[in-house]
Parts: sequence; structure tokens; C-alpha cells
Amino acid sequence: MKRFIETIKNIFKIEDLRSRIFITLGYILIYRLGAHIVLPGIDPNQLTELESQTKEGVLSLLDMFSGGAFSKASIFALGIMPYISASIVVQLLGIAVPYFQRLQKEGESGRKKINQITRYLTIGILIIQSPSYIANLHHTLPSSAFVLQGNFFYISTVLILTAGTMFVMWLGEKITDRGLGNGISLIIMVGIIARLPFAFTAEITTQYKAAGGLLFVLIELIILFVIFMVSIALVQAVRRIPVQYAKRVVGNKQYGGVRQYIPLKVNAAGVMPIIFAQALMFVPLMIAGFGGENMGAFATAFSNYTGFWYNLTFALLIIVFTYFYTAVTINPQQMAEDMKKNGGFIPGIKPGKKTVEFLDSIMSKITLPGSIFLAFIAIMPALAQLAGVNAQFAQFFGGTSLLILVGVILDTLQQIESHLLMRHYDGLTKSGRIKGRGSYSTI
Repeated sequence: MKRFIETIKNIFKIEDLRSRIFITLGYILIYRLGAHIVLPGIDPNQLTELESQTKEGVLSLLDMFSGGAFSKASIFALGIMPYISASIVVQLLGIAVPYFQRLQKEGESGRKKINQITRYLTIGILIIQSPSYIANLHHTLPSSAFVLQGNFFYISTVLILTAGTMFVMWLGEKITDRGLGNGISLIIMVGIIARLPFAFTAEITTQYKAAGGLLFVLIELIILFVIFMVSIALVQAVRRIPVQYAKRVVGNKQYGGVRQYIPLKVNAAGVMPIIFAQALMFVPLMIAGFGGENMGAFATAFSNYTGFWYNLTFALLIIVFTYFYTAVTINPQQMAEDMKKNGGFIPGIKPGKKTVEFLDSIMSKITLPGSIFLAFIAIMPALAQLAGVNAQFAQFFGGTSLLILVGVILDTLQQIESHLLMRHYDGLTKSGRIKGRGSYSTI
């Protein structure tokens, strides 16, 4: 406890770190306040049916990503998911379209152009999704809930929802630039945490009335803690590849002659595959206008959060996206060239093409079990719900929510610790440094 108090004092002694923490908290507060501002023209006292609709199923996931704004008919109702969907499309274009491939190689200027294209694409997606959300409101809420009617309400609501998501995206970018980093990830995490107290209360109420009582809740928390620890292990697990550096003499100094290691992460893609796959799983629901009697069998099957076909497709998409995102973030060709330039080689492997093939083979082998385990964690909420756990609380049994919490918390703590160590203060842990996800982030 004494060490913890001392660490907190050290954090607030560093002016830059203190400023970044308060800026981050300020932007998060703005986001949470905006999530409770109801769309103009809707009676906030008549949202009961919308809240009931989002307590389970796929819509509950949309509500979780928006921090409860979806069920409150808020100006931030669509959350950050349209931006994530746009990011997916742009990254896919980076593989297939030469123009985007050139932008990726142009460094900072190319990154700015890609970000600008992503923003424009986000607006396009919002213009499509906003009418679907309005259609869902008309389908779910009674007519008396709409204070305004007609084209004025329709057009103004589309503009407000579009502006709301763009503002949330701007808040995320500001947190990244001026706060603790990973702004979009932090916004998603805060939305998830905001739902946790209500979900936990609902679960206690449900199980207290059932035969299991509070004992069952205790068992659930133990299982959740185990999954949490396993998720941390998955985020931090690495396979180390030895690299031998040859001796080089420059002037009177000798360089190299030592063995180092390349740390290849078992889960190099982090939580991105789950977020990508989840965004695609929302597509059938968007196309179907958020449900209703006119939904086809295909859309109905993919709106069943605990259904077999939904979870099978979800798991397969996660495995595919894990390989895709790992291929995007880790380049064996570049790694082999860097080793060769620095006089390094993997013992027993010839430099050049053989090294590239070896690294690619290792990445494929360690990515497969990592992707399968990632998929298993992602469908854990559905399994928990089938086991009798309350639908709202089941979302915290693995899946997107838990991995985002684990990853973002580790990254944020690593950012804070780097500031402490840079100024010669003790880190947050007694032994060693916090191992976050390193060079990649959730978004």
C-alpha cells in the first residue's frame, strides 16, 4: 500500500503526465455527458421499449460499444463503430489497391491522407446507418415518443447522428495526441466499463431469485477472473527467436558478437480481429433495418447472438482477420533485411530468402493457436448466456469487452510507467516492466 501511494504521488509530480491524465479524463467526461443527451424531437421519458430491446442479442453489443448511448437514443447513439468499419475497409484496400499501398509507404504524409480518406468513408457509412437507426426508433418506440415528425426530424436526426460520431472520433484523436494515447480504444473501454455496474446488478438480481443464489454469482466471478488472467497471458505471450550478431570492428571499438532475441507475439493482432469481425457481423442487421417482421431467414440467423451459425461465422472471421492483421503488422521480409544490414543471422538458417521463409513459417505456426484461442474467448459470452448467465453480464465473460479491457488497461499503464521510468521514478510494478502490446494498439 505504501508503494502504491508513493507511485501515485510520483505520477502527479510529473507535470506533463499529470496534464495528460487530466486532459484524458476531461475528454472522457465530455463523451459520457454526450451519451446522455437525447436526440432532439424524442421524448426521453418514453425510451423504455428501446432499452428493453438492447438488453440482449446483437443490439446489446451495439449498445455496449456506444456506452449505452444506443439505448438512450443519444446524439452519440452510433458510437465509434462506423469509424472502425471505415478503418477495416481502408486497411483491406491497402492490400488490394496499389494507390493505398503507395500511401502506406509514404510515411507521415501517406498516413495523413489515409486518415482523411477514412474520415470521409466514415461519413458515408454514417449516412447509410443513420436512417437505419431512425427506422429502428420508429419500429420500437410508440408514436407519442416523437415530438417532431416529417422530413425535418428525419434530416436533422441524420445530421446530428453523423456529427455525433465524428465528434466522438475527434475526441479519440485528441486523447491520442494530447492525452495518454489510444484514444479510440479508451473511449470503447469507458463505454464497456459504464455498462458493467448495471450488468452486475442485473446478474445478482437474476441469480438471487434462482436456486443458485449468491453462491452462483461468486462462482461466476471466479471464472471471470480466470478468463481475465488467461486473457492477459494471451496478450503478453511471445515466441523468442534467437539472432546471432557477428563481430564488427570500427576503429578501436568492437560491435556485435552477442546473441539477441526477436520477440514474436502469439497474439500480434491484439483485439483488432474481434473488433473487425464484430463490425462485419453487424452488417446483416444493418441491411435488415435493425430487425422486424420482414427480416429474412439469413438476417434472422445472424441476429441470434447465441445461435450456432452466428458464433461459427464469428469465430471463422476472427481466425481469418488474425492472420490478415498479423500479415499487415509484421513483415518477415523487412525483418530479414534489417538483420542482414546489422550483420545478424538466425543460427542454422541462411540469411536472405531462407530467413524470410523461416520467420513466415514461425509466424504461421504461432498465429494459428493464438487465433483459435482468440476466437474461443470471443464466443465465451454466448456460452455463458446459454449456461444461464444474465445476457448483460455474459458479455464480460471473455469476448470483445474483456480483451479490450485487458489490452487497453495494459497499454495505458505502460504509457504511465514509461513516463515514470523516463524521469527515474520506480515503475508501477515491483519487478520488471508492464508488458503491454508494444507497437500496436486496439484501434
